[in-house]
Amino acid sequence: MSKQDGALRISSEARYIAAGAAGLGLALLLSYVESLIPVLQPLPGVKAGLANVVTVFLLYRTRALYAGIVLALRIALTALLFGTLFSFFFSLAGGVVSFVVMLLLKKTGLFRASGVSISGGVAHNLAQLVIAGFLIGWKEIYSLLPLLLVSGVAAGLVIGLIAVLLLKMIPEKLIRKPD
Repeated sequence: MSKQDGALRISSEARYIAAGAAGLGLALLLSYVESLIPVLQPLPGVKAGLANVVTVFLLYRTRALYAGIVLALRIALTALLFGTLFSFFFSLAGGVVSFVVMLLLKKTGLFRASGVSISGGVAHNLAQLVIAGFLIGWKEIYSLLPLLLVSGVAAGLVIGLIAVLLLKMIPEKLIRKPD
């Protein structure tokens, strides 16, 4: 922070950190709410991934590093507070793969936030499917592929549309340093 011409100026770094901290709190709250919703029996472990709204939002409003840090902290804290070591590794695999896919697609400039989010949802489910295949066996897991692809698209679309609304509602100048 600096004070010039009587106005308080907050650096972009401070704004990113504040946005990340607020995002982490919101993501943890959304993860908690989602942990209260019973798991759908035909699709073991399938969740909407509401906390990913924060990841998509931060990916578009801050630096990728901040979005990635918030994602990693959210995964670790959610597993610690509401999950298990097993859920931590599944979430970490899905989170890392989906984040990399979303980051790469965002950088191309060819996709809007909703398309990036859909790709992230599918990548997340595929990464978790690969982990489950190694642990349980491919024959048992392979049958879930169509359902996980559809649920990844559906969840990614919902998360993406919510993120697009937030990106429109929350001005960029609140987070990025004004020129």
